[in-house]
Formats: sequence, C-alpha cells, structure tokens
Amino acid sequence: MNICFFMGKIVSDINFKFIIHDRKNISIVKFEVELNNKSKIIVIGYNEMADFCYRKLKKYDNIAFQGYLDREIKVILEKIKVF
Repeated sequence: MNICFFMGKIVSDINFKFIIHDRKNISIVKFEVELNNKSKIIVIGYNEMADFCYRKLKKYDNIAFQGYLDREIKVILEKIKVF
C-alpha cells in the first residue's frame, strides 16, 4: 500500500451512495478534487469516512487529505481536513 498526501479544492458534487451487500451496510462517497498543481483526481471514501464527507463537505471546499492509490489511480480516503 502507498500512502499519499494531497491538498486541493473539491470541484464536483459529493456523490453519496448507500449499498446493502451480503448483509453489510456500506456507504460510499465519490468526488473530484483539483490539486494545487491544477491536476484532477477522484477521491473515494467508505463507511464512516463517507458519512463524514457527505455531512461536512461541499463543492469548492479546500481540503487536505491522506489516502492511498488504488489500481485505477483513484485515492481511497483515510483522513481529511477541511480549511
């Protein structure tokens, strides 16, 4: 696993989904962030992190976050801070 740290601005709507799968309740959030170097990256959060993002984040918020890259070069969210 690779740990990555990023800073940027949320440039898409916060897309939240709640899925019931194999008797486990899973919430998923997905949004796009424009990094300080103007590149864009997709961020995905699960369960408690997804719930936090859905409640606290909105489009155009400046954030710093930690996560790891998956095989599709998307960041799986582990920690986040809103400025």
